[in-house]
Amino acid sequence: MSDIEIARRAVKKPMKEVAGRLGIPEEALEPYGRDKAKLDGDYVKSLGTRPSGHLILVTAINPTKAGEGKTTTTIGLGDALARLGKKTAIALREPSLGPCFGQKGGATGGGQAQIVPMAEINLHFTGDFHAITTAHNLLAAMLDNHIYWGNALGIDARRVFWPRVLDMNDRALRDTVVSLGGVANGFPRQARFDITTASEVMAILCLANDLEDLEQRLARIVVAETRDGKPVTAGDLKAAGAMAAVLKDAAKPNLVQTLENNPVLIHGGPFANIAHGCNSVIATRAALALGDYVVTEAGFGADLGAEKFLDIKCRQAGLKPELAVVVATVRALKLHGGADEKALAAEDVGAVERGLPNLLRHVENLGKFGLPVLVAINRFLTDTPAELELIEAKCAAAGAKAYLCEHWAKGGAGAEALARAAVATIEEGKAAFKPLYPDDLPLAGKIETIAREIYRASGVSIAGPAQRRLKALEAAGYGKLPVCIAKTQYSFAADPELRGAPTGHTLPIREVRLSAGAGFVVAMAGEIMSMPGLPRVPAAEQIRLTADGQVDGIF
Repeated sequence: MSDIEIARRAVKKPMKEVAGRLGIPEEALEPYGRDKAKLDGDYVKSLGTRPSGHLILVTAINPTKAGEGKTTTTIGLGDALARLGKKTAIALREPSLGPCFGQKGGATGGGQAQIVPMAEINLHFTGDFHAITTAHNLLAAMLDNHIYWGNALGIDARRVFWPRVLDMNDRALRDTVVSLGGVANGFPRQARFDITTASEVMAILCLANDLEDLEQRLARIVVAETRDGKPVTAGDLKAAGAMAAVLKDAAKPNLVQTLENNPVLIHGGPFANIAHGCNSVIATRAALALGDYVVTEAGFGADLGAEKFLDIKCRQAGLKPELAVVVATVRALKLHGGADEKALAAEDVGAVERGLPNLLRHVENLGKFGLPVLVAINRFLTDTPAELELIEAKCAAAGAKAYLCEHWAKGGAGAEALARAAVATIEEGKAAFKPLYPDDLPLAGKIETIAREIYRASGVSIAGPAQRRLKALEAAGYGKLPVCIAKTQYSFAADPELRGAPTGHTLPIREVRLSAGAGFVVAMAGEIMSMPGLPRVPAAEQIRLTADGQVDGIF
């Protein structure tokens, strides 16, 4: 059966029963239909005084076309911990329509390790992404409207930074010209669209502590500069209040369930290749207050999502993870080892061995943050004993035990060995989390540290305009912010074709963007785009409604 067919057969529990597994009272639920709900904002705020549970981060090797199953493993591990009798909460990001209609497909797990209702979560869900898109574009409209009606703030139309956004892959909108058509439509200027997952409003929603902090962060967004270089903010445009009003309900975490009826808080959805790639601080803190064990994931490979989770989210929110789990598959390691993608079903121990340095580098990198690391081998039916034994042996030699996981086929029962190891590792108390770099390191130094320590680059090449921008940001008082490097997810390098574990490459930084409200500086590396395009054959071509009104084709 396909993932969506499995999801349709799920026997779902009433939301009050799912919530009850974490001690959430029924009156704290705001139902969205029969099988999804939001948590009341006041109730979430009241959880701040509770003791914190144990936080487990699930990450992965650099992704490949073969798939790694990071979200599937996060769900499987959460279900397995629940089977062991642990009070467990899972904290995930919401899927974006862009990848759902593009290349990646759905993002609710797979096989017997899924969250439901699968189709609804992957499509409009509770409308959070639409609210973020609306709030972002409201600010863009108010900015252009201010310029049109006299420009009292003296905004230089050549120095407008704020784009518009859309939750869709659309390369035709990467570079645009707005306000064409004459005097009545405003002053023409070059602009762009980003995908909603790259919006600073998305990052702010995911990093804010509460509604008050949300509005304050929105007010700090720098949208443009005046002719003499002074920043113009959303607060200057008097837009933050209305934006916060649009986001009032979107700021509440969403509650759904796994196929095994375990609770999942799913909230926010920034991409890790062009944004910080983590679910919301509000949802993670709520999960930690409600569960003894919390399993969360960060987008794409550990060089992106995990690094940003640890250096940005944990730094800002004061979170202290106690364990990292790195997900790998035999098939993906073969691709990193140069195997033909059409021959992945055939045994190829040599290709696995050549691809293993990618996995082992991620394991070593996570140790630099003071975290113990376990490896989850997400098993496929074509994996052979020789291939699996090689991975286990190489990981053991590197000090990170690997566990064979079969949650895709068996649900939580297939990840119990990993769950037992996670509990035992946490109980040892060896975690000593620390960020990779200190706050007071200059911005360029932070970029260089990530490039050297995580990507294993030999150096960083920063384009002239980007260098000047970094110096200007330092002078303006933004030098202590962490950096968020936007980079291809397919490689440690900026070149997506450099698979495995490349060294000696140079990280090229072409542009620097300030996200003052979110609290970080974005460094654009190589050819990475903040508005993706659709592939030659979009996944949308397979999505349809069946005769009985069911959504089909999401994978």
